[in-house]
Order: sequence, then C-alpha cells, then structure tokens
Amino acid sequence: MGIVNISKLDISYESTKIVKQLDLVIDDGEFLVLLGPSGCGKSTLLNAIGGLIDTSGGSIHFDGKDVTWADPKDRGIGMVFQSYALYPTMSVEKNMSFGLRIAGVDKATIDKKVAWAAKLLQLEPLLKRKPSALSGGQRQRVAIGRALVRDADIYLFDEPLSNLDAKLRAELRLEIKKLHKTLKSTMIYVTHDQIEALTLADRIAVMKDGIIQQLDTPHNVYNKPQNLFVATFLGSPAMNCIKGHLSVHADKVLFKSADLNIDVSGYPFVEQPVDGAAVTLGVRPEHLIAELNEDASENVIQGVVELVEPMGSDTLVWTKFTEQHTLSHRVTSEDQLSVGDSFKVKVEATKCSIFDTQLTQRL
Repeated sequence: MGIVNISKLDISYESTKIVKQLDLVIDDGEFLVLLGPSGCGKSTLLNAIGGLIDTSGGSIHFDGKDVTWADPKDRGIGMVFQSYALYPTMSVEKNMSFGLRIAGVDKATIDKKVAWAAKLLQLEPLLKRKPSALSGGQRQRVAIGRALVRDADIYLFDEPLSNLDAKLRAELRLEIKKLHKTLKSTMIYVTHDQIEALTLADRIAVMKDGIIQQLDTPHNVYNKPQNLFVATFLGSPAMNCIKGHLSVHADKVLFKSADLNIDVSGYPFVEQPVDGAAVTLGVRPEHLIAELNEDASENVIQGVVELVEPMGSDTLVWTKFTEQHTLSHRVTSEDQLSVGDSFKVKVEATKCSIFDTQLTQRL
C-alpha cells in the first residue's frame, strides 16, 4: 500500500510561509506530479513528505499511519534527487547496495535486490564500473536503482532529469514511466518541466506560492485550466489571453474585445453568463485554425504575420489581428508563411477557456 494523506500542512522558514494549509490525498499506485515555477513550494512539500524538513503545522499519514515526525529511514520510502550523489570510489553495484549494507541486510538478499533493479534499469553490463565511467543518464539510473532496492511503497523524485540533455531526458522519462507500470508503486515527482508532467502523471498538482491551484488529470489541467495562472503556466507557447467583455443576447453569447467579435455560445459556462461581464478569453495556439474558405465568416479573423518560428513538425506563427492583439498560432511545416503575409484563422470557441478577469477563475 502507498496512500499518502496530507492535511492542513504548513511549512515556514522563519517568518515566511512556504506551504500554506495544504490538503492532498495521493492514491495507492498513483503517479502524482507536483508542477510549478521555482519557489512555489513543490520541492519543500516533497522534502516534508520524505521527512527531510520539519513542518510548522498539519499532518502527513502513510496508509493511515502518522509519519509527520518520523525519521526518513522509518518512512519506508525511496528517494531520487536532482543530483546523482553517487560515491565516486564505489562501483555501480556498491552504490546501489550501500543503504542495504548499512542496514545490515544479508548478502544473499542484497545480491538478489541489486540484480533485480539492475535488470529492470538495464544496468547489468555496468555493475562493475565506477560513476566516472558512466554517462549522465546511466548515473541517474544508478540513483534510481539505489532507491528501488529499498523495495518501498512510495518513491519520491525531485527533478531527477533536470541535469540531463534533451535526448537523455526523453529516454529517462520513458524508463520512469515503464518503471511505474511495472512496480505499480506510488510515485510523487517534482518538476518545472511541462512535458515531464503531462507525459508522466496520472494527476498533476499545479502549485503557486505554496498553494495547489489545480489538481487534475493532465488532459483537464491543459484543456480546462481552473484559473489564469494555470492557463498561462502550461503550454509552450503560453495560451493567448484576450481581455474583453461578454455580450449576451437571446440567441447567442458574444465575446467582444476592441474589434474582435467571437461567438462563444457553445462554450460550456458553469453558470448563466452575465451581459457586460469583464472576462478574459484564453485560446491555445492550436485552437486558431488556418481558414482556407474565402466565404467563411463565423469566428474568422484576419491579420498580418509578424513572426515565423519553424519548430520542425509544425511552425509557430505570430500574427497581428488588431492594434491590441498579436496572437500565436500553429500551422503545418508545409505552410510557407513570411512576415507581412495576410492570414486568416478560425477561432475554435468551444475549445477556448473563459475566465473572470478580476477573480481570474474559470467561468
């Protein structure tokens, strides 16, 4: 079992509150990602779960057992950090088994656990090597192996891939995902990398200033952000945000901003929209679709291309649609656009997000 229940957790450094009255339940076998910008409290929260720092208030339970003040060694967890922290004079095998040897585990059990972890992480040919003879990705796999041999129910990862290059990050990301499928253990993973969060997580907890802004599946966090912070934090490039107001009629609801008029009648408003309400329309770049039909008019806007950024499989285009609104959108790599070209896009209104401008919350 690996259920983690965090209730009313406070963590402070002197007079500064880092984590504030945080409630979080992580299910057995779940892969939860703590995502947010630097300084949001995600690593602090992870360290509190691991027992590496003291809390100022609240409680942490593992499978119903209060571990708020338990030592890390008594929590039954495995931890992997951003730094590999391997002993340079020890072989891979010795590094992986060090904790077990210190704990007095018998040699036969140690050998069995190390062999199991080495096979799982494809480290078998490297067991006799020293860390200096390994690549960055191999060293991080050794660090993961060292955590695995503890045979824990809960594993904590603190930005384990941030020191690796893009290719290695992609490879290790795949290894960690396969590892979770195999072990079915609870995994809590800290990152500021959106791709890691979206590809690895069962659920994502987006944090800001020590508070969870949204806790949901990757699909919902990306497509249905609960507030403007989540909307603009996730996505590369960020969601286009356009301030305006709603114009409610008997048969339709319009979003108006400067000389933009977007029919949002099909948008799933939680409550009845209010005429004149100040709102912000959020549009992902992929929801501005190139419009080739010359006669189309509904939710079609025309502008002038200001910047073209080839991205390989597609191209990111920045187009000025009004004096106030330059928006990013995607086209296929075959679409050859140049600065100064006139271009039309259709706004997929049902896939947009609408927020209360003052409260910043999703409507």
